[in-house]
Amino acid sequence: MRTAVTALAAAGLLAGCAPAPDQTGLDVTADVVSPVAKDEAIAALLPPEVRDSGVLKFGSSIGGPPAAFYLPDNTTAVGLDVDIADAVGRVLGVRVERQEASFEAILPALGSGKFQVGTGNFGVTEERKKTIDFVTYVDDGQGFAVRRDSDLPPVTDVVQLCGLTIGTGAGTTFESTLNAQQHRCAEAGRPPYQVQVFKERSANYSALQQGKVDVVMNTINGLHHATSQQPNLRYLNDFRRLDVGFALAKGSPLAPALQAAVDKLIADGSYQRILRKWGVEPSAIPRSQISPPELR
Repeated sequence: MRTAVTALAAAGLLAGCAPAPDQTGLDVTADVVSPVAKDEAIAALLPPEVRDSGVLKFGSSIGGPPAAFYLPDNTTAVGLDVDIADAVGRVLGVRVERQEASFEAILPALGSGKFQVGTGNFGVTEERKKTIDFVTYVDDGQGFAVRRDSDLPPVTDVVQLCGLTIGTGAGTTFESTLNAQQHRCAEAGRPPYQVQVFKERSANYSALQQGKVDVVMNTINGLHHATSQQPNLRYLNDFRRLDVGFALAKGSPLAPALQAAVDKLIADGSYQRILRKWGVEPSAIPRSQISPPELR
């Protein structure tokens, strides 16, 4: 398992360089984090042991742009999740210690104490809230994409997917949404759809391009980015929106400090600069919330 350098260090290495859009089409070197300053009042909300250590341990899923991905060195993690986390760390006056972990492994590891905070575009759901607390920082959600030659219309009901094969990520809200409603095809007298899960987002798109799956279900922001980069891919539609947040162990004392830090970034404009860098301005939220109700 790779340990990625915090983006604070990466920003220092990249500061002063000319804009350098990479294969993602984004200016991944733009430094929108280093101007963020510590707020003593907000830092005082941290538990004493975190203030004393000066470190927050993050478990991070590095799944793909624009949320989190590696530069060509395969070591430096960048993305929306990375910049938001590191900007929050600067407000709190702590260093973000980031360790890569698979999406499905992060939430259980919060309960064991291995990580204090998890990032990975974790959507807020009532099921997850039974064991996890969230501090929201963007609004994203579930969407569909198809090959450009597909005649599938926008999906407003999973019954439209009956008889098809859907590719999605392991351990995600997409997988659970599809599995929970699979019975509806039989009730409608139609053949069931098949759900094929992938650990790597790139494998999901490859399966779509090769005709191994008919449609992919993923994050709205991730799909918009993918369709902007892959000519044979077409964004189909939003299916539902979800709040996305930092994941914490249930009852974590870190929640108020993280919430106040996100709100500080929103108030001083740093938040908007980060979202603009990654092309996800429609995902802006007006304020952070701790474990809000699941969006329906």
